[in-house]
Amino acid sequence: MNSISTAVSTGYVYHEDYLKHDTGYHPESAERLRAIMWKLKEADFMQRLRRIVPVKASKEQIAYVHAPEYIKKVDAMCKRGGGMLDSDTPVCTDTYEIALLSAGGAIKAVDEVIDESNNQERIFALIRPPGHHATANKGMGFCIFNNIAIAAEHLKRKYGIKRILIADWDVHHGNGTQEFFFGDPSVLYFSVHQYPHYPGTGWIDEVGKGEGEGYTVNVPLPAGVDDIGYLSAFNNILVPIAMDFNPEFVLVSVGFDAHSADPLASMNVTSLGFGLFTDVIKEIAEKNSKGRIVMTLEGGYNLNAIGESALSVFNSLLSTAREKKEGEIKENEKVRKRVEEIKEVQRKYWRI
Repeated sequence: MNSISTAVSTGYVYHEDYLKHDTGYHPESAERLRAIMWKLKEADFMQRLRRIVPVKASKEQIAYVHAPEYIKKVDAMCKRGGGMLDSDTPVCTDTYEIALLSAGGAIKAVDEVIDESNNQERIFALIRPPGHHATANKGMGFCIFNNIAIAAEHLKRKYGIKRILIADWDVHHGNGTQEFFFGDPSVLYFSVHQYPHYPGTGWIDEVGKGEGEGYTVNVPLPAGVDDIGYLSAFNNILVPIAMDFNPEFVLVSVGFDAHSADPLASMNVTSLGFGLFTDVIKEIAEKNSKGRIVMTLEGGYNLNAIGESALSVFNSLLSTAREKKEGEIKENEKVRKRVEEIKEVQRKYWRI
């Protein structure tokens, strides 16, 4: 059983206004956040966590990564009563303001962790709408503004952070985040995702360009991969590359849609598995970035699964111990071969 630390304070970002982003009958609904909050209360976690109230990001902060014309388009569409940014991404009258609040939640989390006076090393931002599919001039895949990319730019511009790791374990490849930092050596983007799957990007040869070549690491996995397969990818690819990169700050795009119960994907991760992934992230952060981690919520569409999975993540963040995966370890042969393929590609850039 994990021991809970009182020395390190863990926080979460949340605001009831996140529920106002009304998507109608849609997988990315307000019920997702309700499910997570209910599970945290049921497990009596609230007294162990510090709640952080977000404020809206400014238009200037959104423009760190998004084109002004796109920002105006979202604002105008919402003022007209809503509509569809693409076939998957609805907006309502409140969406623009709530999307500002979502990005603001990621920014606020970063500010709180950077401020050493309040002893906040680890924060999970429970925000919506999600962000990692949004590109400079397009909302897609349920995403409006790219929350984690904005947070990374905030770290660079306000605090002068020069090496940022973004780890993305959402089951769908974070095409928007990759695109923003494809030529940027200050951000190491790592994504492990189901492939082939939406949005179609994220193959192993997508490694960055120009000065950013080598700073994008994609781990496309076949359907059916479980906790052990994911941990193999983390331990054999992410950990050695991250240790070589030596990030000053760690950001994580947390999707729970690799869960075996998720309706939009075909992976076999358990709720406990997401806590095991968080253990790996914690170890990277403790050895490189003074333990500093900000996580932002992305996908995950089975309500019971995301509640249990979020609980597992928070349990890891609060814990001083590292859980072990029980049972016989049988590594997927397809995963083993894929890991070796990726290592062969990445050896050009990293000691792996």
